[in-house]
Amino acid sequence: MAMQFYTNIDQIMRDRSELARKGISRGRSAVTLTYAGGILFVAENLSSSLHKISEIYDRIGFAAVGRYNEFENLRRAGVRKADLDGLSYDRRDVTGLALANAYAQTLGAIFSDQQKPFEVEICVAEVGPTPAEDQIYRLAYDGSVNDEPGYMAMGGSAEAIANVLKGAHKSDMSLTDAVKLAVKALSSVGGDGGASRTIAANQLEVAILDRARRGRTFRRLIGPVLTNILDGNGGAAAAAAPKNGKEPTDDKAAEGTEGAAKPPAPGPDKPTSSAGSADLE
Repeated sequence: MAMQFYTNIDQIMRDRSELARKGISRGRSAVTLTYAGGILFVAENLSSSLHKISEIYDRIGFAAVGRYNEFENLRRAGVRKADLDGLSYDRRDVTGLALANAYAQTLGAIFSDQQKPFEVEICVAEVGPTPAEDQIYRLAYDGSVNDEPGYMAMGGSAEAIANVLKGAHKSDMSLTDAVKLAVKALSSVGGDGGASRTIAANQLEVAILDRARRGRTFRRLIGPVLTNILDGNGGAAAAAAPKNGKEPTDDKAAEGTEGAAKPPAPGPDKPTSSAGSADLE
């Protein structure tokens, strides 16, 4: 009978953790932070079609770094769960905390039971009626979950980026100031010899959960709107964009998703569609 080699369980877990951390560190970083009008997501992303930031439900957003195919599977599973819960019970019963717990259980089971862990780190954020009720949850590759205090950074140089955010972040800052701070933090690492660098607008993926919107709050900031914000005169443009119920989008699929975000007719603030009905981001 063939003899099986014994490996210490601690060594197995260390090897899995090292594999996951190395995979995450090779990816470009992303940040999430609160501002006066809601929650902001900013990720360094050179692709216009493979999104790191997406909508999960009415007031819930998702951001991730690491292996795209792995966190995309998690995003789709989250959309399906949110849609099912909202349909079975009530849309108000779908919360960021419930989704974060579901993701934690999934990631923890994969890390413990499968030979290869997911090389991902994700953020689930929920915008509340008031700034004090905003929630940001960080989920690691091993299923651990943390409630972040208003800002967080993920990816290769997360600690250095978080230090920049920590020194300047304020929960009552404007959208323009929040975007500039996020870009400054992302730009503070990755240059030659550890120096700062410049990140162009077309290398950024930016989205917000807008507290002032009824129903679905997720909105992407792209094109002239993002450029104006980075130039320092985008506050008016960003505020005016939702008034006609249409958002600037990067493809037809996203246009269909955002078009459904118009304020509903008089009655309960319940959208007639969801992220799952246009799961094309």
